[in-house]
Amino acid sequence: MTKTNKSEQVEVKTFKWGPCVIKINILDDFKQLLLKEALKNKNDYSDQLASNGKATEYSQKSQQIITPYLARYLDIYDKLFLNHHGKGYFIIKPEYRLNSLWCNYQKRYDFNPPHDHAGDLSFVVYLTIPEKLNKENAEHKARSCGPGGIQFMYGDGPRDCVRRLAYFPAEGDMFIFPAWLHHWVYPFKSNITRVSVSGNVYNAKK
Repeated sequence: MTKTNKSEQVEVKTFKWGPCVIKINILDDFKQLLLKEALKNKNDYSDQLASNGKATEYSQKSQQIITPYLARYLDIYDKLFLNHHGKGYFIIKPEYRLNSLWCNYQKRYDFNPPHDHAGDLSFVVYLTIPEKLNKENAEHKARSCGPGGIQFMYGDGPRDCVRRLAYFPAEGDMFIFPAWLHHWVYPFKSNITRVSVSGNVYNAKK
C-alpha cells in the first residue's frame, strides 16, 4: 500500500512496508543543480562502490552548494518517518551531515548487487532516464520490477510476508531510505546511459 501527499510543492509517496522508505519527485532546481555540479566531478569513484558501472565523486565545494537543497528533502523524510513509526520516536531532532555524494552512469548490462551503505540515511536521485529504457521496462512481462528497477529487501520472515519492495523509477524520482537497508539495481539491455546521484548522510547528534 502507498500513500501520496503534497509537501512543499513536491509529490511524496510513502510505502507501508517495513522500514521507512519514501519516494519524492524532486523540483527542477535541485535536478538541474545536481546535473550542473556533476559536470565538475574529477575524481573517479567507481572502485568505492558495489556496482560494476562508472561513478564520479562530487567535490567538497559542490557538496556544500548542494547541501541546502538536499536538507529540504531530508526534512520531508523526517516528518514522514514520524508518521511511519509514531510521534515521540525522536528524542532529539536529527542534524544530518552529508558524508558522501557521487554520480552514477549506468550503461547496458551494468548492475548493482545486493548491498547497503554507510551512515544513517541514503538516497538516490534519478536525473536522466532515456525513453528506450522506459520502453524496455514497459515490455517486461515477468513479476519483478524489470530492467533498471531498484529493489529493497528487509527481514527473513516467511514467504507470505512482504519482504521486498521493488520499483521502476521515473526521471526526477528520489528515494530516501535507511542506510542499512539492503537493496540492488537490475541491469538493462538498452544501449543507453542512465544518470543518477547517490549519497549518504549521518546524524551529527547521535
